[in-house]
Amino acid sequence: METIDVLVKETVFRNEENGYSVLSFSIGDSAEKLNAVGSLPLVNDGERLSLTGEWVENQRYGRQFRIHSCVFSQPSSVSSIEKLLASGWVKGIGPSTAKLVVQAFGMDTMDILQFTPERLATLPGIGKKRAAMIAQSYQEKNGARDVMISLQGYGIPPNLSMKIFKVYGDKTNAVLRENPYRLVEDVRGIGFKTADEIASKVGIQKDSPFRVQAGILYVLKTAALSDGHCCLPRQMLYARTEDLLSVNREFIDNEFIELVLKKKLALRKSGEDEFVYLSSHNDAELEVAAKLVKLKNAAPSISYETAQPYLEDISRFEISMNTKFDEVQREAVLSAIRDGTCVITGGPGTGKTTIIRCILNLVGNGEETVLAAPTGRAAKRMTDATGREAKTIHRLLEYGGDEERFLRNEENPLECKTIIVDETSMVDIFLMRALLRALSLGTRLILVGDADQLPSVGPGNVLHDVIGSGIIATTHLVNVYRQSGNSLIAINAHKINHGEMPTINDKHADFFLERRGSAIAAAEAIVELHADRLPRFMNMREPSINMIQVLSPMKKGDCGVIALNSLLQARLNPKERGKPELMRGENLFRKFDKVMQTRNDYNLEWELAGKKGQGVFNGDMGIIEEVDTDAKLITVKFDDDRVSIYELSQLDDLSLAYCVSVHKSQGSEFPIVLMPVVGGPPMLLTRNLLYTAVTRAKQLLVLVGREDALAVMVNNINIEQRFSFLAERLREMLEKTQC
Repeated sequence: METIDVLVKETVFRNEENGYSVLSFSIGDSAEKLNAVGSLPLVNDGERLSLTGEWVENQRYGRQFRIHSCVFSQPSSVSSIEKLLASGWVKGIGPSTAKLVVQAFGMDTMDILQFTPERLATLPGIGKKRAAMIAQSYQEKNGARDVMISLQGYGIPPNLSMKIFKVYGDKTNAVLRENPYRLVEDVRGIGFKTADEIASKVGIQKDSPFRVQAGILYVLKTAALSDGHCCLPRQMLYARTEDLLSVNREFIDNEFIELVLKKKLALRKSGEDEFVYLSSHNDAELEVAAKLVKLKNAAPSISYETAQPYLEDISRFEISMNTKFDEVQREAVLSAIRDGTCVITGGPGTGKTTIIRCILNLVGNGEETVLAAPTGRAAKRMTDATGREAKTIHRLLEYGGDEERFLRNEENPLECKTIIVDETSMVDIFLMRALLRALSLGTRLILVGDADQLPSVGPGNVLHDVIGSGIIATTHLVNVYRQSGNSLIAINAHKINHGEMPTINDKHADFFLERRGSAIAAAEAIVELHADRLPRFMNMREPSINMIQVLSPMKKGDCGVIALNSLLQARLNPKERGKPELMRGENLFRKFDKVMQTRNDYNLEWELAGKKGQGVFNGDMGIIEEVDTDAKLITVKFDDDRVSIYELSQLDDLSLAYCVSVHKSQGSEFPIVLMPVVGGPPMLLTRNLLYTAVTRAKQLLVLVGREDALAVMVNNINIEQRFSFLAERLREMLEKTQC
């Protein structure tokens, strides 16, 4: 790091949202103009700064000083004071007024503005009212700058400092001194650990009530985001909080009770155990249970006898499609007509798509029936399979800028009589609540999915719990029919699901094991298969990144997501002169990289065919079209042709996607799937994870690694429990309505 004292000549560029600026400056008496880049408080022409950072060589603009922090210096001459004020920095002072003020007060001008601004009223043409306006503007601008600089002292980067100041204004320092943990709830992008670091710097004690309460809430939020829990057993919550905070349980218990009294936590008794919810999760679970029961009870009353005429329609559909339903498949169609609210579940090749087409044929193909899926890829597959437009649930509900602002809700419900939702295993408790809010009583709800796949990334285990409740009509499809030629993907998926080893390496099939003895060798083989062998074998006419998806069971290790992405990026999209790239944290993004959004961002704007909208969601995949290294902007074109521009801070929610985790691949289908099977933590390498990975492949699946590691996954039936009570609450709600 180097520190230089500079005179700002000009602000070449500034992004007001994140403070990213390009400054033209000189050093000392030199006339040479140099450039500096970085996120800064508002800087004006003529100001003197002390910049700390490093010199870098930009491919397009040459030598620049990359700023890490800055300190503002008072102007050192009358001319520099006049230039600063003439820049329009202070409201009410322009070039002529700046000259007047500086002629009157000289080098004391800045002190006059700060301590005795009423003296400005003695100057010709200013007066008391204008002097007061100037004083207020100066205090606001100076205060904002002081806050931004003080936040730097806490190790907060300028882009986050800007967000904090926008929330708290001149009260920022007071908030930080009293309770910095407020930032976690109030400022997007600030987590518990950042707030905890600030707290230690301002002298907040480890056993502070603010800290303990924030720690308890953080543990519950982390359990939801990382592990999908809607709640935790109370003693588990205490143990995790104790590990996080290093405080006695007495303090935890006291603040836990306080949070319950504040209604930030909710409790549920189950046997001898007590479970703790964040109130938002508890409310969502209760609301989902209540609405599902209401939809079930409000469904049109159709008896078995009344439903019989539909059998003739089903037979006509079979003839037109040259297919024949088995008894269970026919019952699935009838259940959708008869029960109003139902679930159809089954693995690949069991006929779910054909059943959906038949239901559409029976209930009508007009606007009264809508199709939806959790992700863009799943919606596109539904559209291709049925010939009817399917929308993502977010798009169907017309999201309006943030998670709680779907425009379709109880007051503005969807105008449909039937809704069919595919890939329901991916739907978490909050998305299901949003969907149910938009359905009028009497709407036919058909949930389709594979209950044996991994549950949703978000909190809850909705499809599994709805089926487990026993109160919603459910049809389990078991017979496999998608056996085109010698296809083994569907057959092996069901073998794996039943604990049987898959059939591998039939040279005429589509399911292979490429044997490698070590993780490093497997990683090298995956790169070679992706970059060279498979494109030649499949005679691909388009880039392999459009056809091949690498999946990994884990993030870390030689065959983890992180390592494989690095290897694949280096081989498939190497560093080249003139190809721009941008570093964010440990992630390097390069033009033409394949990327994925990793968190719902309801505010990120997109454009599609001249239309604009908001919202990019967890699992959306695309290609980087442009990298602006100076403005720190990345342009991504997603698979559905939406285009979004990411600022530097938003890149925290973007990751390389040459390889993605099996969890992140849910709802997607890829022509070719590559996956390492090299051993690892038993809690990750489970049967249902392997099953989920296999069912993502459409044309070809290649596992790379060891047969014994594959056998371990097939035999590992360990499924980590998700703490939720949706199934129990569904039964309880139904019982209440029947009393």
